[in-house]
Amino acid sequence: MSPIDIESGPGIGLAAAVSALRAAAEETRLRILLLLREGELSVSDLTDILGQSQPRISRHLKVLVEAGLVARHREGAWAFFRLAEGAASGSVQGLLGALDRDDIRVAEDRERLAAVRARRSEAAQAFFARLAPRWDEIRSLHVAEEAVEAAILEVVGPASLRSLLDLGTGTGRMLRLLAPQAQRAVGLDGSHAMLSVARASLARGGLHRVELRQGDLYAPPFPRGGFDLVVMHQVLHYLDDPARALAAAARLLAPGGRLLIVDFAPHGIEALRETQAHRRLGFASEQVRGWLEEAGLEAEISRDLPPPARPGAGQLTVSLWLGRDRRPADLSETAPSREVA
Repeated sequence: MSPIDIESGPGIGLAAAVSALRAAAEETRLRILLLLREGELSVSDLTDILGQSQPRISRHLKVLVEAGLVARHREGAWAFFRLAEGAASGSVQGLLGALDRDDIRVAEDRERLAAVRARRSEAAQAFFARLAPRWDEIRSLHVAEEAVEAAILEVVGPASLRSLLDLGTGTGRMLRLLAPQAQRAVGLDGSHAMLSVARASLARGGLHRVELRQGDLYAPPFPRGGFDLVVMHQVLHYLDDPARALAAAARLLAPGGRLLIVDFAPHGIEALRETQAHRRLGFASEQVRGWLEEAGLEAEISRDLPPPARPGAGQLTVSLWLGRDRRPADLSETAPSREVA
């Protein structure tokens, strides 16, 4: 990475610059910043990698957070840390990029980071394996995931996105599909266990800088108008009040932003209420389009993907709906096409 161009981008005050540089000017904190440059980590991850006590790591993180270099978010009883956005963090990016990756301590930290990710992946896969038979049962009932994902990519289009949010991200499948064309990609889920699966899955795909959050779909912990594209993939049928969740999602759209919903068309497979905890047995197109209109969005696309014909099998049609915020999009800024990695 090249040194920061002080003539461009948002400025930083002298006092804030001094605070940021002081916070970074310590070996352990500099190592922490290098590790967080690779993606989100917990205190436990950092203690394992750096071989230091939890109180000591927590003190270093407190200094970095207060200096605006690191952002912290809670996920139940856990806390995750990542490099913060903004001028303070930008002021040390050139330094991080200039450090020798072959330095013995830097190289050893990277090796231990890889080991931590491997352990995380193994634990997540064990969890996923317990759920996989149920998920495979669902997938066998509808059109192949590849066909659904191809339709999603067609509806979303190839243009780069400034900000993507996947609500009810589950294993992060939609993030793996769409994050490469987004400048910022965020996933939200109510389950810490599912976020662990998503975190490991994204890491295996090289998508280390995707943000994952635990939170309530009815009250997403994000400011209004912050996302160009919000996705709700196979989420609504689990909810008691899907219309309220859809309205909450619509409030997160930037002017001209889009809300993509992927779910099942109406069906009569009652067993899914017991075996898969489905609250709703699919949604009629008119119903979802009505919810989009009530949320202030223009319903642009409604598409059905019927399953392959299999006589005697109760099967599900997958439906896609796309709503757009009615306010004119701000075209003055266009996100550069780049991968979130």
